[in-house]
Amino acid sequence: MKKFENISTKPGFMKHNGGLMFRKINKNKYQFKTTVKKIHLNRAGITHGGFLSGIIDAGSGTAVHRASGNKHVCVTISLDIKFIGSSEIGDKIIGDVEIQKVTNSLIFMRCKLSSNKKILAIGSGVWKKTRRNFIN
Repeated sequence: MKKFENISTKPGFMKHNGGLMFRKINKNKYQFKTTVKKIHLNRAGITHGGFLSGIIDAGSGTAVHRASGNKHVCVTISLDIKFIGSSEIGDKIIGDVEIQKVTNSLIFMRCKLSSNKKILAIGSGVWKKTRRNFIN
């Protein structure tokens, strides 16, 4: 299995929010991870749903980009998330992404976030391949 690589090396939203580590498992499966920090907590002391949504979007978006052969900037069309469990400061969160289908213009995926052997959230989404280039 490949080692995790840091995908949050340039200034931007995910680097500002703690970053993500990412790796390819096989042709259709990818994984990302991060650690919950104090800035990720809500007033109840558990990980904020907005942070969980953000890492699902960023980690799954990276998987989608890789599934496109790194040829396309892909943008989120829809992302449906169900919140199931909670995590706390210091917890390691793992995201498992499965690419379900790749067409000429769309990519469909599913994602499961887990920590400490419990599911935190599940998501499914659709991304659009674009002709845009990444900014430096």
